[in-house]
Amino acid sequence: MSNVIDRDAPTNPARAAMFAALAGVTATAMISTPAAAANLTDNDILNFALNLEYLEAEYYLRGVMGRTLDEAAGGSFGGTVRGGRKVNFTSNVRRGFIEDITRNELAHVLFLRSALGANAIQRPTIDFDAGFQGVAQAAGLAGFDPFADETSFWLGAFLFEDVGVTAYKAAANLIHDQKILTSAAGILAAEAYHAGVIRSVIVRTGGSAITASTAMSDVRDTLDGGSDSDQPVMMDGRQNLVPADENSIAFGRTPQQVHNIVFANPAAGVTRGGFFPDGTNGKLVSS
Repeated sequence: MSNVIDRDAPTNPARAAMFAALAGVTATAMISTPAAAANLTDNDILNFALNLEYLEAEYYLRGVMGRTLDEAAGGSFGGTVRGGRKVNFTSNVRRGFIEDITRNELAHVLFLRSALGANAIQRPTIDFDAGFQGVAQAAGLAGFDPFADETSFWLGAFLFEDVGVTAYKAAANLIHDQKILTSAAGILAAEAYHAGVIRSVIVRTGGSAITASTAMSDVRDTLDGGSDSDQPVMMDGRQNLVPADENSIAFGRTPQQVHNIVFANPAAGVTRGGFFPDGTNGKLVSS
């Protein structure tokens, strides 16, 4: 792993200070009231998810296959994408894992677009360079480049997949149609499988990979402005493959909290930044 660590992992009490320079206040706007949720349609929720699936699909396709979404799916999906290049995977087993995840993420994009039909949003502008630079700076990971090598790519995947799991989990409360809810639950399960594999690979890699993933977990926890819910791959000296509460139930993030992370900004009301320099598309577009 090249140039991943140049830091001391921040402790939880240090999180507020770590982000004082990044933005002003933590997010407080949440979809928590019945009135707010009532104004959202199932298509709004699916389009919110589609923004994240575009991000994940482009990340994996570029790093694993050396291809863009447009090339892999044979079409034009909208906004431009900056950054990303093919990574050299030296482990055949881990290559098999990541290739399977890549196929899944491409399928998620195509499924959501098909389910939404004419209501599907176009791909927003995505900037991997600026997005990872912002997160790496906040985490103290000087020179982090997720496309530099295999371990770095798994760490970049760790940043995204846990966010995807928590986003789908919280979105379940906002979906009305039973068939759509069932499909969303299926995607949630797939994302959870991905997250488990990624966490396992990082634990097996050990050393600086675990330290870097802990820093990323701290960053997510500070950006989303909620309680101390995000969990690293190691806790109390034990492997932690399932970030969950005392009942082994995974937590969720509201669309606002998800935007805080992908915009790399803990403030409320932010509409662009980080991985989405021009913002996301659809109705749910702010932190």
